[in-house]
Amino acid sequence: MLDQSVIKLLANQAEEMPMGLEETKTQTPSPYKVILHNDDVNEMGYVVETINKLTPLNLQQAYEKMMEAHLTGQTLLLVTHRERAELYQEQFSSCTMTVTIEPD
Repeated sequence: MLDQSVIKLLANQAEEMPMGLEETKTQTPSPYKVILHNDDVNEMGYVVETINKLTPLNLQQAYEKMMEAHLTGQTLLLVTHRERAELYQEQFSSCTMTVTIEPD
């Protein structure tokens, strides 16, 4: 059972709490597309391995994404928040692959 002084303290803290604080929601980060572009430099196997290594995509999914980029010029690898999309862009760039990001 709570002591009366603890109950009063909690009641006072609740009164001092700014209005609407309990309704504050965390903002969901805006989604960004991570787009892989075809190039004439990297071999297909290397592209598949790199996609598999840097993203959550498995080998089959990585192969399908590589083929789509190869045949159409680009493919949507995934959608994530901006900071993660920027990280993917840097990582693919360090592997001599072209990835762009844009808001979803």
